[in-house]
Amino acid sequence: MIKDPPQLTIRRGFARPPAGLVDAFRGVPTGYLVDAMGGRGCVHHTVQALLPGRASLAGVALTCHAGPADNLAVFGALSIAEPGDVIVAATDAFRGTSVTGDLLLGMARNKGVAGFVTDGLVRDIAGIEGVGLPVYCAGLTANSPARNGPGTVGFAVVLGDVTIQPGDILVGDRDGVVVIPRLEADAVLARLPAIRAAESDLEARVRNGLQ
Repeated sequence: MIKDPPQLTIRRGFARPPAGLVDAFRGVPTGYLVDAMGGRGCVHHTVQALLPGRASLAGVALTCHAGPADNLAVFGALSIAEPGDVIVAATDAFRGTSVTGDLLLGMARNKGVAGFVTDGLVRDIAGIEGVGLPVYCAGLTANSPARNGPGTVGFAVVLGDVTIQPGDILVGDRDGVVVIPRLEADAVLARLPAIRAAESDLEARVRNGLQ
């Protein structure tokens, strides 16, 4: 028999990368980052920018597992969020209810949160436009979640077929969201100049008629 889990388990104080390292990835095309990681690292294509005009994201993953139809863990993540964090809410790709709306996202913005990523749905798009926070999700629904748990904060989650550890670096643009493992970030950054040079060279050759 499986015992009932606690309503909410929060792991505080996980390692975060230096702010300067995160800033070094800001504005880097996600395609370059994927190439620097061997062709993988982008979450599933169903997780896209809710507002394409705000499809620019860079920050530190603050992970939570909310589970289907519940968002207690999102509130738990908000309670320990630091400026520059990206709240990552795994819902097991649940499509029956939203996991957050404009009010919770407004509170996250007020704490300096850099964005919100979920494999679930959100609500209140008009309000979210006003909040101004980059949001990546699988779509919209007006249905509301409960706040009962169980849930976890600060542990590894699987979202969009990619494992995300707390403290990983997330970068998003109109192509999607890429996960850069914290312990690999320096190596990925070191590969970027060669990726940029190769991309620039090939672009020039295509402009000059390469077939």
